Amino acid sequence: MFGETEYDPSCQYTSIPTEEQLEALGRAINAGKIRYIGLSNEAPYDLMKFLQLSKDFQLRSKLLTVQNSYNLLCRNFDSGLAECCHHERISLLAYSPMAMGILSGKYNSSDDCGPPEARMNLFNGRYSEGESQYKLQSPKVKLAVKEYTQIAAKYGISPATLAIAFVLRHPLVALAVFGATKSWQLCEVLQAARIHLPEEIRVEINDVHARYPNPCP
Repeated sequence: MFGETEYDPSCQYTSIPTEEQLEALGRAINAGKIRYIGLSNEAPYDLMKFLQLSKDFQLRSKLLTVQNSYNLLCRNFDSGLAECCHHERISLLAYSPMAMGILSGKYNSSDDCGPPEARMNLFNGRYSEGESQYKLQSPKVKLAVKEYTQIAAKYGISPATLAIAFVLRHPLVALAVFGATKSWQLCEVLQAARIHLPEEIRVEINDVHARYPNPCP
């Protein structure tokens, strides 16, 4: 499915068979070119099928990670894939923990456009897949981001720090794949690694999530 939220059976005939992928990976491992294996944008079935078939190929390297989107606006990982990862001891490499910067609150300005140097403005049209997923004009996205921003303000932390800290507190997350173009942005991310989100913040976050579940699937 590669990150899609709805399964399209016709894609089966255009994708590379898992067996072919495993054969190529096995050759690369035996040649010493790679050490560990990870998947990206996978659904529970894909992950388990990969693990099942990998036994037939007797790979010397176990599948260790899956890299999927995970953030306050997209928690699809928890719906089924998290259970698979927990039992198979696979870690999540959470990409887009800031939802392409939306969770910083910078796009929630009076004109809904954000600063000119923001990624969605500076590179408008070059992130077609991401832009279709993270709809800035969506009422649910706006309302959810507004409430998460208010939670951050209530507890005296930046919205970015709250967003990253939420991702890092997940027991199956090994790391958050983030981007920063300014030193102060990096400081906010580093701060997220130092703080502990108390139970009352998690309760408020889950309350917002219950009212606006996964507005950026």
